[in-house]
Amino acid sequence: MTTTDRPRTTDFAQLGRRISEAGLLDRRPGYYALRLAVVGAMLVGGWTAFFMVGSSWWTLVVAVFLAVTFVQVALVAHDLAHRQVFRTTRPSARAGMIAGNLGIGMSYGYWMDKHTKHHAHPNHDDLDPDVAPGVLVWSTEAATARRGRFGRWLTRNQAWLFFPLLTLLGLSLRKDSINALRRGSVKRRGLESALLATHVIVYLAALLLVLSPLQALAFFVVHQALFGVYLGMTFAPNHKGMPHPTGDEDFLRKQVLTSRNVRGGLLTDAALGGLNHQIEHHLFPSMPTPNLRRAQPIVQAYCAEIGVPYEVTGLVESYGIALRHLHAVGAPLRP
Repeated sequence: MTTTDRPRTTDFAQLGRRISEAGLLDRRPGYYALRLAVVGAMLVGGWTAFFMVGSSWWTLVVAVFLAVTFVQVALVAHDLAHRQVFRTTRPSARAGMIAGNLGIGMSYGYWMDKHTKHHAHPNHDDLDPDVAPGVLVWSTEAATARRGRFGRWLTRNQAWLFFPLLTLLGLSLRKDSINALRRGSVKRRGLESALLATHVIVYLAALLLVLSPLQALAFFVVHQALFGVYLGMTFAPNHKGMPHPTGDEDFLRKQVLTSRNVRGGLLTDAALGGLNHQIEHHLFPSMPTPNLRRAQPIVQAYCAEIGVPYEVTGLVESYGIALRHLHAVGAPLRP
């Protein structure tokens, strides 16, 4: 039987065996112990600096640092949700709620439900919440269905508005978190609500008690805006502008054809939380982050072997692709 004659259902199984034999699904407790310690120290250090600087405009420097730190906490919560850190659900959920709800004010249960749907149906117009029509739309069908003067103007210009809109991403996710908790669509609703409320109360109290009203407002804007932009930039390169599945693909092709890897070294890995190895992450979601880089040559070679396109671009180019796609989607609404 030739490579092209091979039944597609066996392709992922054969790749999985190669990955398993290489030991790339094994846990990395030392790595995560160090990473959790570093990110925890960043969070504690950032808030310590906030109180030490006090009522000063230098506090905006702290706001920038804490924006970066909040994204790193979110990326840790992402790994916890995929059980990359712990093998079982209970410790993963407990640590995830501490990181998500208490640490950055975002519902772990809401995000996990949303992200699980994304992994099951990446880039699917009807089933992936990440490409569902919202402020931005990702398909020409959704663009042409847009109603209202403001909505159509927004879609026509969405490529230009993409990065400015990311400044609101953190607030949007928190709003969606609160709505999910109010609807009761999140497990452990009471605990999650208490932890999230604690974060919000302590965060706002710290700003209002330590800073002047104007400084508090400036800190809030800088912190939340940069958090949204950085968080959005970790996810934007991964699927935007990639093909949308037809529903006929097997698991391997559905994951590989809709995902994009980003070139870069260890600094890129740290900045994007390993999500620059998006293809490997989607194929093996529970694979520890440091193993994704080692898995890439195996996956890339196997895709070449079975004739499946495997896309890799530079980081800046990945944003360009996403923006060009947004611009093209809005074309039907432009004169």
